Formats: sequence, C-alpha cells, structure tokens
Amino acid sequence: MEQATRTPQQANRPFEMDVKAIRAKARKDIESGAVTDTYRADRQTVLKLLNEALATEIVCVLRYKRHYFMARGLNAEPVAAEFAEHATQEQQHADMLAERIVQLGGEPNLSPKGLLDRSHSEYVEGKSLEEMIKENLIAERIAIDSYRQMIEYLGEQDSTTRRMLEEILAVEEEHADDMSDFLAKT
Repeated sequence: MEQATRTPQQANRPFEMDVKAIRAKARKDIESGAVTDTYRADRQTVLKLLNEALATEIVCVLRYKRHYFMARGLNAEPVAAEFAEHATQEQQHADMLAERIVQLGGEPNLSPKGLLDRSHSEYVEGKSLEEMIKENLIAERIAIDSYRQMIEYLGEQDSTTRRMLEEILAVEEEHADDMSDFLAKT
C-alpha cells in the first residue's frame, strides 16, 4: 500500500483530531450519506465513470453468457466453463459498481436503452469458439485499459472507489490471461 508523503513539519508534530468538529460536520448535510465535505473527487465525473463501467460489466456478462451457451466443439467444455465463471464474476463487478454509485448519492443506470453506447466494450457474438475467445480477450483488454485510466484519474481523491476499481482490474487481468491461454491452445 502506498504511504502518503509527510513533510518534516508534519513528522514533528503530534497527531491531533478535533472530534467535536468531526461530530458537528457529521450532523450537517446528513442526506449526503457517505459523501462528506472531505470527499475530494468530482462526484458527477466519478458517477459517470462508474455508470460506464457498470454498462461495460453488464455487456460482458451478456457476451460471456451467450458464449457459454453457444460454445461447441471438441475443446468447448473447459472453455464454456470458464465463460460461465467469468460471467458470474462480471456480474459481481456490476453489483459492486452499482452499490458504490448509490453510496456516492447517484443512481445506477441499468436501463437497456443505450447500454452499448455507455459500455466501453462491444458485444460481438463470434461464430466459432476461437472467435468467442478472441472477442472476450479483446473486451478484457478494453476493460483493463479503462480501469487503469479511471484509477489514475481518481488518484488519492477517492481512495474507496480507487481500491474497488483496483480489485476489479486484478480480476479482469486474470480473465485476459485465461482467454490468452485458451487462444494459445486453439
């Protein structure tokens, strides 16, 4: 975990917390829920990014589910099982993103209308098992780059969202590695 850099003045002074001020601020503007006045990110931009990530995950769920059901051929069984596992994990990511959107005072956009427009990845069906694997690998690579850019944008402004995105990114990297391994075997 990255530690914040402390100036010499900060290192030499004792830690003090004004609990009375924290309590008073907590009672103010309580309808904002988890978003306090110390939240430093542009909340509207973060909500937009999270809703785009949510759309991306939903598109990935749908594509993986289709590929799971449509996988055919001699080597299809282990690949189909991987597609099903990835669909489940992508749904978990979507749920995490939707929960965070609500925590930040937004509304998760789950409308099918415009879903592909909001999504960073595409929905390509693929005809053969190899095409399905390639399309999933491409989608994972898109997700990886998208999450990296979002994480970089957030920096230290919203550490909770950043950590969640880092967790999702790690799984997306595993998914890309899985698809790459299958592609090498075809």
